[in-house]
Parts: sequence; C-alpha cells; structure tokens
Amino acid sequence: MLTRWALLLISSVMVAPAAAEEMSLEQARRFVIGKLFEASCFDGTRAVGRIHGDGSVIGTIQFRGTGPERSAWLPAGTLKVKGEAVCASLKGLPFEPCFRLNRTSEHSFRGSVLGFDIAYCDFNRRFVWRHRLARADERSAGRPLRLQPCAAGVQEQC
Repeated sequence: MLTRWALLLISSVMVAPAAAEEMSLEQARRFVIGKLFEASCFDGTRAVGRIHGDGSVIGTIQFRGTGPERSAWLPAGTLKVKGEAVCASLKGLPFEPCFRLNRTSEHSFRGSVLGFDIAYCDFNRRFVWRHRLARADERSAGRPLRLQPCAAGVQEQC
C-alpha cells in the first residue's frame, strides 16, 4: 500500500510540470485581457477582477481570506511588459515585481513571482454571462426585452 501511494505521489510530481504550460506574452494577452478571473493566493488572499489592455485592473479583494471584501482599482499602466515578463508598478513598493504565467487548464493559470515561486495565485476564469442571461430572462417574464430604459413614473411601459 505504501509503495502504491509513493508511486502515485512521484508520478503526480513528474506530470505536474508538464501539465502547466508557461505562456508567452502574446498567449497571456489573448488568454487574460478583458476576461473575468477569480484568484486564490498562497497566503489565503482571494480576489475577483478583470485586467484591461491598458494595464489597469478592477475588481474586489479580500486579504488573507479574512475581513471585508474591498473594491480595488489599479490605474492604466499598473501591469506592463518588461522584456519577456509581465511586471506590476505599485505605489509604495520600492521594486516592480515580475510574474511567470503558467496555463494550468483551458480556463485557468498560475501567476508566480519570478525568483520566488512559492508566492503565487491561481486564477480561474468566471463566466458571468450565464448569470446575466438568467436574470434577464427572469425580468422579461415572457415579454420582449426592452432596448430603451423605462420612462420615469410610467410603469405600464416597463
């Protein structure tokens, strides 16, 4: 039994690096930009957000998995390309951390700090359009979906 467990552990360790594919900058851009991801980090921090093509980020974050969830907005140019790496320019940090992005599945990737691989976040893509469509269906209740907003105080139009 112990031998079987040891073989399973060794084979999973050997396969894990092959399963994660390091993304080039262009692959990362196509895979990440404009899409919504939830993140779960090594220290318990959780976040949901979207990275835009201008290097800005908008979302929510809960540090170390405790306390309140906070809105977060990082301005254009926060994330940028330096050579072959994606780096972050954050006020208050005396350096710009750079990241390795490894695709781990069709809808997920791991971002780790270069030179400090134990500092990482796992990102999983969220598909909110399904929820939005369901809510739109509930609101329409058999009526055609309105393309113009309802006039103030005129309920029979809504």
